[in-house]
Amino acid sequence: MPEELKGRVALVTGGSSGIGRACALAFAREGAKVVVADVLVEKGEEVVRIIKRKDGDAIFIKTDVSKTDDIRAMVDCAISTYGRLDCACNNAGIEGIMASTVDCTEENWDRTINTNLKGVWLCMRYEIPQMLKQGGGAIVNMASVAGLVGFRGLPAYCASKGGVIQLTRTAALEYATKGIRINAVCPGVIRTPMVERVTGGRAETEAQFTAMEPVGRMGTPEEIAEAVVWLCSDAASFVTGHPMVVDGGLVAQ
Repeated sequence: MPEELKGRVALVTGGSSGIGRACALAFAREGAKVVVADVLVEKGEEVVRIIKRKDGDAIFIKTDVSKTDDIRAMVDCAISTYGRLDCACNNAGIEGIMASTVDCTEENWDRTINTNLKGVWLCMRYEIPQMLKQGGGAIVNMASVAGLVGFRGLPAYCASKGGVIQLTRTAALEYATKGIRINAVCPGVIRTPMVERVTGGRAETEAQFTAMEPVGRMGTPEEIAEAVVWLCSDAASFVTGHPMVVDGGLVAQ
């Protein structure tokens, strides 16, 4: 879909690396002006430089999605720079610390929920009013297969991603007649810095992760980005409230 989003403005949280980085680059490829938001400044600014080298338009803003003031400033910056907000990929997230439900600390629980779930809610809280002013928009929230099936040792992460799916459905129903489509993407095991942190680069652990995927390999961030861009395009005009699974068949087992 060449330049499917030409002239539109797209916001990506967690846009400095992994899936967020791939989404920012994909939005730019399709002609959108991109707002890259993240706590990782150097990597985020590098994404902007890559987009500009390809004659795209992008800005970076340092943003902690668990903080209301940061989210408000992020959306305000997008509007003051580009005048509107057409697409948003609320992607920023953390895996937290692996531990059983009993051993998960309150600190880990709060940090994971605040980033992965509260962060998505805060983003929509400020994105939606702007889209209402414009008469429409498209939002994609980054969930996970961990919001659909359980994974031992990740109680906070699984709870946060399940929450994202339900939050997405609720918001989609609330604004279905207002021109705003809200969907979620549920990636499977994707080769990202997050997964690399969990595997620790250990061949045996990587093999275990790969074995979870019926297609016999991990996915790539770019494969997730294609789904995000499609959901934000006019080609998905009748799709809202949907948790799109992009997982190599993991949850089909």
